[in-house]
Amino acid sequence: MRSVSVDQKPDLTARARIRDAALALFGRLGYDGTGMRAIAAEAGVSPALVVHHFGSKEGLRKACDEYVATVMRETKQRAMTEGPPPDPLQLLRTADDAQPLLRYLARMLVDGSPGVADLVDSMVADAVDYMEAGVDAGYLKPSEHPYERAVLLCIWQLGAVALHRHVERLMGVDLVGDPGAIVRWGAPAVEVLTNGLFTDERWKSAVDELANVEQDEKRERSDG
Repeated sequence: MRSVSVDQKPDLTARARIRDAALALFGRLGYDGTGMRAIAAEAGVSPALVVHHFGSKEGLRKACDEYVATVMRETKQRAMTEGPPPDPLQLLRTADDAQPLLRYLARMLVDGSPGVADLVDSMVADAVDYMEAGVDAGYLKPSEHPYERAVLLCIWQLGAVALHRHVERLMGVDLVGDPGAIVRWGAPAVEVLTNGLFTDERWKSAVDELANVEQDEKRERSDG
């Protein structure tokens, strides 16, 4: 049985059809649960052709990781022209065949694909860039910790994708399968990001105090 993306894009090269088939199967069944023959059957090619193009299943997974990163880079500029997205994964949601990409990402985050670290790093780097642009354009408030803020936002969203089954169970929102999910998920997210959570700065003061204690302890250790 061929994947939806393969049937919808008959003009794709054999290599691209194999990659799309692997994305779909890895996302549904996981890396360990997917065999090369199944990928070949999904793509409508021979197993030998899969080996010819990618060498091994590991090579195919690496190609999938690189493809997801490429899609995010290519959609970044379009997202930037519309204003900084509150959701780093909006870079994927606006892409063609977004659902297979998101399902693949969710599964690889849980399974621990070797390429996930590089992908997360690229997401953080992009988030730093577009959040800086957002500050310059007046969309976002400046931060004393711009890099850490970008990390926090990315990890928040990636964690939601990795735990998407629980998000769906608790909120009725399918983050990886429903294009309209961003509206229902985004409303409370934007509320938190726009209005904040705490009514005063007691928690900030507590964190600042802990930071001062840590600095004092470091000085004492270095003096000793």
